[in-house]
Amino acid sequence: MAFADNLKQLPKVSHLAALNLLDAGDAVVATIENKPGQAGSLAVYNHIAQLYGAINAEAAKKGLELYAEHTDDARANPGKHPNIDRLIGLIERGQVLRVKQVFAL
Repeated sequence: MAFADNLKQLPKVSHLAALNLLDAGDAVVATIENKPGQAGSLAVYNHIAQLYGAINAEAAKKGLELYAEHTDDARANPGKHPNIDRLIGLIERGQVLRVKQVFAL
Protein backbone atom coordinates (compact mmCIF):
# COMPACT_ATOMS: atom_id res chain seq x y z
CA MET A 1 0.00 0.00 0.00
CA ALA A 2 1.03 3.60 -0.51
CA PHE A 3 2.02 5.86 2.38
CA ALA A 4 -1.24 7.85 2.12
CA ASP A 5 -3.24 4.61 2.40
CA ASN A 6 -1.16 3.44 5.36
CA LEU A 7 -1.76 6.74 7.16
CA LYS A 8 -5.53 6.23 6.92
CA GLN A 9 -5.11 2.97 8.86
CA LEU A 10 -3.16 4.52 11.75
CA PRO A 11 -4.68 5.90 14.95
CA LYS A 12 -5.45 9.61 14.85
CA VAL A 13 -2.95 11.98 16.46
CA SER A 14 -5.00 15.18 16.70
CA HIS A 15 -4.63 15.05 20.50
CA LEU A 16 -0.84 15.36 20.18
CA ALA A 17 1.16 18.57 19.74
CA ALA A 18 4.43 16.67 19.21
CA LEU A 19 6.57 13.67 20.05
CA ASN A 20 9.94 14.03 21.73
CA LEU A 21 12.43 11.30 20.89
CA LEU A 22 14.76 10.49 23.77
CA ASP A 23 18.08 8.67 23.73
CA ALA A 24 19.38 6.30 26.42
CA GLY A 25 20.45 9.28 28.56
CA ASP A 26 16.96 10.85 28.35
CA ALA A 27 18.22 13.67 26.13
CA VAL A 28 15.76 14.88 23.48
CA VAL A 29 17.42 14.05 20.17
CA ALA A 30 14.50 15.10 17.96
CA THR A 31 10.99 16.48 18.06
CA ILE A 32 8.30 15.67 15.53
CA GLU A 33 5.56 18.27 15.59
CA ASN A 34 1.92 17.96 14.60
CA LYS A 35 2.09 20.38 11.71
CA PRO A 36 1.97 20.16 7.92
CA GLY A 37 4.93 18.24 6.59
CA GLN A 38 5.44 16.33 9.85
CA ALA A 39 1.95 15.07 10.77
CA GLY A 40 2.42 11.84 8.80
CA SER A 41 5.70 11.11 10.58
CA LEU A 42 4.05 11.96 13.89
CA ALA A 43 1.39 9.31 13.18
CA VAL A 44 3.96 6.70 12.12
CA TYR A 45 6.31 7.25 15.05
CA ASN A 46 3.43 7.37 17.55
CA HIS A 47 1.99 4.13 16.18
CA ILE A 48 5.23 2.16 16.23
CA ALA A 49 6.09 3.48 19.69
CA GLN A 50 2.70 2.31 20.95
CA LEU A 51 3.15 -1.11 19.34
CA TYR A 52 6.71 -1.75 20.53
CA GLY A 53 7.01 0.41 23.66
CA ALA A 54 9.98 2.26 22.15
CA ILE A 55 11.55 2.65 18.75
CA ASN A 56 13.97 -0.24 18.44
CA ALA A 57 15.16 -2.03 15.30
CA GLU A 58 11.93 -4.03 14.98
CA ALA A 59 9.78 -0.93 15.38
CA ALA A 60 11.96 0.96 12.90
CA LYS A 61 11.49 -1.81 10.31
CA LYS A 62 7.73 -1.54 10.75
CA GLY A 63 8.00 2.23 10.35
CA LEU A 64 9.91 1.83 7.10
CA GLU A 65 7.15 -0.46 5.83
CA LEU A 66 4.54 2.17 6.71
CA TYR A 67 6.47 4.91 4.91
CA ALA A 68 6.12 2.70 1.79
CA GLU A 69 7.35 4.47 -1.36
CA HIS A 70 9.02 7.22 0.67
CA THR A 71 11.45 4.66 2.15
CA ASP A 72 12.91 3.91 -1.28
CA ASP A 73 13.15 7.64 -2.00
CA ALA A 74 14.92 8.21 1.34
CA ARG A 75 17.45 5.47 0.59
CA ALA A 76 18.12 6.97 -2.85
CA ASN A 77 18.31 10.53 -1.48
CA PRO A 78 19.87 10.63 2.01
CA GLY A 79 18.86 13.76 3.89
CA LYS A 80 15.62 14.29 1.96
CA HIS A 81 13.49 12.44 4.55
CA PRO A 82 15.15 12.92 7.97
CA ASN A 83 12.50 10.99 9.91
CA ILE A 84 12.99 7.97 7.64
CA ASP A 85 16.78 8.41 7.74
CA ARG A 86 16.54 8.25 11.53
CA LEU A 87 14.77 4.87 11.39
CA ILE A 88 17.36 3.49 8.96
CA GLY A 89 20.13 4.71 11.28
CA LEU A 90 18.52 3.11 14.33
CA ILE A 91 18.50 -0.25 12.56
CA GLU A 92 22.11 0.14 11.38
CA ARG A 93 23.40 1.19 14.82
CA GLY A 94 21.12 -1.01 16.93
CA GLN A 95 19.95 2.02 18.92
CA VAL A 96 16.67 2.53 20.75
CA LEU A 97 14.74 5.75 21.22
CA ARG A 98 12.02 6.31 23.78
CA VAL A 99 9.05 8.42 22.81
CA LYS A 100 7.39 11.03 24.98
CA GLN A 101 4.05 12.37 23.84
CA VAL A 102 3.41 16.10 24.10
CA PHE A 103 -0.33 16.63 24.33
CA ALA A 104 -2.16 19.48 22.58
CA LEU A 105 -3.87 22.01 24.84
